[in-house]
Amino acid sequence: MHRHNLSATSIRKKVSFDLADLTDDSDPEDYRDDYKSDWSPRSAVTGITPRRLRKYVIASLVFFVVLYITFNRSHPPRGLSPYLNYDAIDWSRYAYTQYVTDETYLCNSVMVFEALDRLGSRADRILFYPKSWDLFVSSEKDRLSQLLNLARDKYKVQLEPVTMDSLHEHKSEDLATWDESINKLWAFRETTYHRILQIDSDTLILQNLDELFFLPSATVAMPRAYWSSPGTMKLTSLLVLLEPSYKEYKALMEKVQGVEAGQLGTNRDESHELYDMELLNERYGGSALVLPHRQYGLVTGEFRTKDHRNFLGNDYETWNPDKVLSEAKLVHFSDWPLPKPWIMWPHGQLAKMQPVCDHNPGTPQESGCRDREVWKQLYEDFRLKRKDVCKLLSYPAPDWPPRPKDTSNLPNQPPPKQPSPQAPSVAYDVDVNANIDAKTEVDG
Repeated sequence: MHRHNLSATSIRKKVSFDLADLTDDSDPEDYRDDYKSDWSPRSAVTGITPRRLRKYVIASLVFFVVLYITFNRSHPPRGLSPYLNYDAIDWSRYAYTQYVTDETYLCNSVMVFEALDRLGSRADRILFYPKSWDLFVSSEKDRLSQLLNLARDKYKVQLEPVTMDSLHEHKSEDLATWDESINKLWAFRETTYHRILQIDSDTLILQNLDELFFLPSATVAMPRAYWSSPGTMKLTSLLVLLEPSYKEYKALMEKVQGVEAGQLGTNRDESHELYDMELLNERYGGSALVLPHRQYGLVTGEFRTKDHRNFLGNDYETWNPDKVLSEAKLVHFSDWPLPKPWIMWPHGQLAKMQPVCDHNPGTPQESGCRDREVWKQLYEDFRLKRKDVCKLLSYPAPDWPPRPKDTSNLPNQPPPKQPSPQAPSVAYDVDVNANIDAKTEVDG
């Protein structure tokens, strides 16, 4: 065999190509002689071949398109399951309902709808109100008609005038409120919907609740009244998820009509039987889907007690008010005999009933008062929201001590000490003007 001693220059000449003979769709860089220096301006600046440059441009475009879609698609609000396609849901099959029987509770219901809107719920919203009301705003002080229009126009609420039911005729507003609570049963008549969520209006909604619509099928779903005796397993009607059914509505109202006709008693001196909460427990107590009360049944009275075993469900967990509040989807105002948050507190009443600090309570050295801080802030948040949404301040503080009232919706509490009837109170008049800039109430 003969070895040919060729120079490097000769070898390059043998493998070189005439670039002018290449076809138009060929890339000259594929046949470039790597041993020759390329001093073109493109190469000097980027050092990237045209083919690679095209690949980088295409990859960059794909990356930015994916990034745009990711950050501009509709994200489910907090609380909705991440496994649900939020945009593919037919939200016209689901609705929230409220009922109102007087102007005071109308503002509360509008606040509920405002929270649903702010928290991103897409379900329909329905308000049942007395047929005697109208939508014509007769004056600047006609807050009732103004709030109805506000609910319809700003918060997309469907207004449904109905004939309000009551078990009895009452001179007492408190007793009338209990009787008129059966009007929440109107939600069972809305049979065009697959599911409806009825929430008491004396609540603060803290997180989106839409995930409840997609729970396993059940005629009714409710949280436990955990503050009652654990052995009773009683359900609370402060939140009711229901599947509308005219048959169920008729069955419930037949019992109501028996009370109205005097054929069934209400045992008013004991447990107020056959009001909405008792009606629902009697019919669905053994078949209802039970909702976790930590998320869907927290009441403000829990921050005033020191025994949290009923709420926690055990005796080994440590109570943490901030953690409890962060987990709750809503909180229901229930601190009888303290009035509801749209009514001011008498100073003496507040001093006796506010949450007690953990260490050295009632002294200048008291500490561990986080329960009190959280509790007061909840009331303050409600009052500020009432002012912001409804342009209304709180009603004046009531006389102290208060009249006897139902305690079936409260955590177990020791009887409050009765302060002097002459205890001072602080209150503000209700401001019915739409444009107010009132000072918020100061806790005692």
